[in-house]
Amino acid sequence: MAGLISLFPLISSLIRREVVGRYRGSLLGLFWSLLNPLFMLAVYTFIFGFVMKSRWQMPDQQNVPHSTGEFATILFCGLIVFQFFAEVVSLAPGLVTANSSYVKKVVFPIQVLPVVSAGAALFHAGVSLMVLLVFTYVVFGHIPITVLLAPVMFVPLVGVVLGIAWVLASIGVYFRDIGQIVAPLVTATLFLSPVFFQRTSLPIWLQPWLSLNPLAVPVESFRDVVIFGIQPDWMSLGYYTVVAIIVALLGYQFFQKTRTGFADVL
Repeated sequence: MAGLISLFPLISSLIRREVVGRYRGSLLGLFWSLLNPLFMLAVYTFIFGFVMKSRWQMPDQQNVPHSTGEFATILFCGLIVFQFFAEVVSLAPGLVTANSSYVKKVVFPIQVLPVVSAGAALFHAGVSLMVLLVFTYVVFGHIPITVLLAPVMFVPLVGVVLGIAWVLASIGVYFRDIGQIVAPLVTATLFLSPVFFQRTSLPIWLQPWLSLNPLAVPVESFRDVVIFGIQPDWMSLGYYTVVAIIVALLGYQFFQKTRTGFADVL
């Protein structure tokens, strides 16, 4: 994986091309990167905020009601993390097959494809974060200083996502149906993560099991520093970081060992 650092100029160039190319020819261009998350926010806010009357218990504020706007902002914060995860993981099974011409070029490092996908997703997450900060200021009246830790909360998640993406990108070459399996799993990951509900709303015996969801710790940590202005659970984040490093290393090694047969299959 150390070799990826030397490929940074290539990776940054491909990320720029990926972001620009995605909206090339569209009327609104990059503005779609704002509209898409806002549309999903509106839908989920209507369903969970108005129809199901879901509410969030603020830290250190017992039985204090909050507005639908506050709930929508809290919800949007979790959705940013999920959208990053979903974008990379959903595209991963088809990354190599969609760029089969690169496989036959011996000099092209195809292991950077998941990294480029993650970089483009991070760009969209950054745009959504800017929108979230505006919402946070309007709704809550201030932006907490802990928001400076927001990028740190994403670092271990990037490791987990890259590890998963490398594995899925490799499997996708040999088993094309993997994309059909991943789609419902990504959806399940959303609804089984603390995006729409709080961990404390679950039975005590069930709460530790929520940590097995790869989104649980990043969503809660990101929400703590961006919305609530409190320190994240550094111990949980530390354990998650160790797991992220292991997942990334194993995923990368798996990709490198299986890539030798790509050209034969494609």
